[in-house]
Amino acid sequence: MRMFKTIGLLCLLGCSVTIAPLALAQSASTAAQAQVAELMTKALKDYPGKEGKMILVTYPPGSADPVHRHDAHAFVYVLEGSIVMGLKGGKEVTLGPGQTFYEGPDDIHTVGRNASLTQPAKFVVFLLKDQNKPVLTLVH
Repeated sequence: MRMFKTIGLLCLLGCSVTIAPLALAQSASTAAQAQVAELMTKALKDYPGKEGKMILVTYPPGSADPVHRHDAHAFVYVLEGSIVMGLKGGKEVTLGPGQTFYEGPDDIHTVGRNASLTQPAKFVVFLLKDQNKPVLTLVH
């Protein structure tokens, strides 16, 4: 009988280890999406066809971006909270208020998320981009 209890306990532990990553994946996919507010867009007459665009991004707690690119020079400045950023081929970095991050036009943004599950995070992004290109393009 004791052997059956041990096997039952091992099965229970094994099941919880298998289910936990699935629950985390589901909670990440149902997390609130980033909120983006356009602050300013300005055509740059010294650079025909280019524009500067400033956006304010708010990550709700637990929010994460899909893999994407910007086809732009993107300069990030963290206002509040803590965010995790990462580019294909690079290391993830965790940034807090006053810290910065850069993405080039050829970079693939593989990690962009709020480091907190309880507090929002806000950051400003300045983009130098082609006028006819979207701010963000999903990468599959």
